[in-house]
Amino acid sequence: MSPPLLTPALIRTAVANHARRSAIDDGSGDPLLSAAVLVPIVQEYQGLSLLLTRRTDTVETHKGQIAFPGGMVDETDRDRVHTAVREAEEELGIPPEAVEMLGVLDDLTTPTGFCITPVVGLLSHLPDLRLSPGEVAEAFTVPLAFFADPGHAEMEHRTVRGEVREIWTYRYGPYVIWGATGTIIHRFMDILGAP
Repeated sequence: MSPPLLTPALIRTAVANHARRSAIDDGSGDPLLSAAVLVPIVQEYQGLSLLLTRRTDTVETHKGQIAFPGGMVDETDRDRVHTAVREAEEELGIPPEAVEMLGVLDDLTTPTGFCITPVVGLLSHLPDLRLSPGEVAEAFTVPLAFFADPGHAEMEHRTVRGEVREIWTYRYGPYVIWGATGTIIHRFMDILGAP
């Protein structure tokens, strides 16, 4: 089965029709820390791409890992969409008005105690980026079609704090995209109908 032809119209429809699942904090341990990330889809001349970052080696958590722009929810944030857009502006200099909001995906809880809300946004082009030197070492794009090809996804089961989790990994050039970012991408591809 070949991957679907990924277009802005297909993504708008798929995300709008997705029945989002929120994570529930069952109160059995420490409360989950609320965070949100922007899943930025960029319309480039060769097609749609995902914009990703590589975190610095000095940032507090997930040093050197590949990530979406995002972070902790602030008390002044109106909602998770606001958090994701604010963080994308702080980390990459993306103006909020440049992002067409398409919708919100399922929450993802992490073994490190976060509840991450992925927010899908569409950029008509890649704006001039201003990387936050304390947080972002580099920003790069990966063709969305790369992630839609099931041959590029690797899955393994790991037991983390007594819980078996699926860990999804994608290898693109020098980048290893895994953990929460890999899982968000894999779930997103499922929503888009990629095999």
